[in-house]
Amino acid sequence: MQQNKDLIELQSLIDTHFEGRKKEEEELIGLKERIEKRRAERSEQQRIRAEKEKERQNRLAEEKARREEQDLQRRADDDMKKKKALSSMGASYSSYLAKADQKRGKKQTAREQKKKILADRRKTLNVDHMSEDKLREKAKEFWDWLYQLESEKFEMGEKLKKQKYEYKVKIKQPALYL
Repeated sequence: MQQNKDLIELQSLIDTHFEGRKKEEEELIGLKERIEKRRAERSEQQRIRAEKEKERQNRLAEEKARREEQDLQRRADDDMKKKKALSSMGASYSSYLAKADQKRGKKQTAREQKKKILADRRKTLNVDHMSEDKLREKAKEFWDWLYQLESEKFEMGEKLKKQKYEYKVKIKQPALYL
């Protein structure tokens, strides 16, 4: 009997053990399914996040390109306005001098003559297409021209001083030969 009792007890322990194992296996399977489900959700979220980030980067790049294009367009427009203004200033100034000539006839003041001469001498400066070497050459050419003008100015000033001195000396000296 004892043996029967032990056998029944052993059988009930085995049954409980297998039931516990079965529950643990079911829990393990459920846990694995939740882990897989969570992995799938996380990978989907990362994929969506990556797509959104890519779209945002594309939008930013497009917006930057659009802003740069607008900036270039604005600069080009500003340059054109400046060029038009400068050319119209030159043209309007020349026409102003022509009108002033007509009003006064041939009689011009020294200032008007100077302005007219300067307007005639003034050349348009087109350096947009020039390379760095050409720009340097042009700057040297202007420097030489400026140096020449300053030299002429100095010489004229010295000549004027000499003439003033000679005039003063002539006035103060009595005429020796009459």
